[in-house]
Amino acid sequence: MDEIQQKPVRHLLGISGGKDSAALAIYMHQLYPELPIEYYCCDTGKELDETYQLIAALEGYLGKKIVQLRAADGTHHEAPFDHFIEQYGGYLPSSNARWCTKKLKLEPFEQFIGEDAVISYVGIRGDEDRDGYISKKTNIQSIFPFRRNIWSEDVISKVLANVNIPQVAGLFESYDLGARRERVLQVVSTALSGRYTQAMKLKDLLNFSVVDFNHVVFSFLKSTGYPLAQEAAFPLLNNTDNLVREDIFRMLRESGVGVPAYYEALPFEEGGQKGHYARSRSGCFFCFYQQKIEWVWLLEQHPDLYEKAILYEKDGYQWAQDESLLELRRPERVAAIKTEYLKRNTGKMNLKGGKLVDILLDAEDEGCAACFV
Repeated sequence: MDEIQQKPVRHLLGISGGKDSAALAIYMHQLYPELPIEYYCCDTGKELDETYQLIAALEGYLGKKIVQLRAADGTHHEAPFDHFIEQYGGYLPSSNARWCTKKLKLEPFEQFIGEDAVISYVGIRGDEDRDGYISKKTNIQSIFPFRRNIWSEDVISKVLANVNIPQVAGLFESYDLGARRERVLQVVSTALSGRYTQAMKLKDLLNFSVVDFNHVVFSFLKSTGYPLAQEAAFPLLNNTDNLVREDIFRMLRESGVGVPAYYEALPFEEGGQKGHYARSRSGCFFCFYQQKIEWVWLLEQHPDLYEKAILYEKDGYQWAQDESLLELRRPERVAAIKTEYLKRNTGKMNLKGGKLVDILLDAEDEGCAACFV
């Protein structure tokens, strides 16, 4: 009887409509064209037009189709979000009940891959302190190419666990560590404790050599059920990049794909003071993670979409916990939001060299990586 052949590992990269995932697609295409990456996006039906324009531009640049996943596709004619809000009885998603992420992003993704072994590339940058979406499904492994540490938290926890010190030390000993050998092995053999945390140990090992550490982790994974255990080689092991916001915007512009228009600063004036606003994130136009100034941006730049967002606020449900969109759009409230925004950020603008992008993107760590990377 012929032996059943194992299906090859799939390499996937999700396009959220945000700057980071778009830049990651460009980055992987430029540096690792040999990887058979599949590109996909999860369409809620409530994205800004600029999101679809970005996807079209990326398809032209990559020379590949970006597969659009739509939740409950084929079972309804309305937008996926509208289908599910009806199912939830008009209950709006919030930071405490993110059914939108689950139903419109995560479930379509996990249905798309089924039980296949998948390496998922995630566009979290080196200047961010978060790990993003880590699936509980054992057939999905996340990799972070923009960071010095490309590995997810669950992998690091296993590699650096005290119980695995002998195995990891043995793997390090198989490499030519040169003059660093004694010091590296000393760090590897030091047990984690309250005084020597996992984060500290990881930093020490990466400072010795990112490449050596990556190769040790890859060898360690061979003894696990992670998807990378099935791969004979992995080109990102030699990646030492640590990319930050400025690198992302540069990549988008230099590639010709361009920066999504909603990131571009637009001027406004209030009370004799001049300022700029923009959107800090991709995702649905009514995303509840928006700052108040971003709701004002939507009101003034896309008044039709603001009105549509208002229509969802009924039966006591509203996007912001402290006020409705009807209240927020009052001229005196808009003026107050702009004034407070200018007052709060004037000092920050001076400290950060006057870059609006640094102010608006301070909020990007809030939210779901599945939507905003």
